[in-house]
Amino acid sequence: MASRPLFRALIMGPPGSGKGTVSERIAKSFGLKQLSSGEVLRTNIRGHTEVGSLAKSFIDKGKLVPDNVITRLVLQELKNIDQYSWLLDGFPRTVPQAEELHKIYQLDTVIKLNVPFETIKERLTSRWIHPGSGRVYNTNFNPPTVAGIDDLTGEPLVQRDDDKPETVTLRLQAYEELTHPVLEYYRSRGVLEVFSGTETNKIWPHVHAFLSKKLPLLC
Repeated sequence: MASRPLFRALIMGPPGSGKGTVSERIAKSFGLKQLSSGEVLRTNIRGHTEVGSLAKSFIDKGKLVPDNVITRLVLQELKNIDQYSWLLDGFPRTVPQAEELHKIYQLDTVIKLNVPFETIKERLTSRWIHPGSGRVYNTNFNPPTVAGIDDLTGEPLVQRDDDKPETVTLRLQAYEELTHPVLEYYRSRGVLEVFSGTETNKIWPHVHAFLSKKLPLLC
């Protein structure tokens, strides 16, 4: 890794945009360490670290974790992988977070997955679960034999509140409002690359081709 310049990247995209899949493919193809702010937060809360406990105190009150707390968590974690090229996911989400990150690390590229909201809405709202077992069905890709009924038990399927159309719409609108200033921040620095489409498998080749010009392939 020391024989090549370190590469710092960020991937952005709303829930249901295929961001997780694309991130995994980038990590596997180019050898980048993945760092998800959500996973870092959960790990610190489970581990009862000082910053994790502080973050939990806000979550327990139904409040957003403040910028400075999330920034501390992520920057602390980035120190542990300082000698590697990495891909950030979920941070920064606000301009103050982006500015704090920029003081220490300058991003080489920011990948934005631009998937139409209607496509994402269809993906998320087509998910139904069997409460007793946790079995997940998707009315588009993996539907139950009988609509609304679990294949094995014959019991009714339910839709999580998060997956209901009205909730999905609110989540997508909130994400757009929160992250738009961050995208503009990186656009103004000339590092934003936008990849548009409705299918992850069709977006991925373009992301791969773009990164191939910047990074050597591992496989």
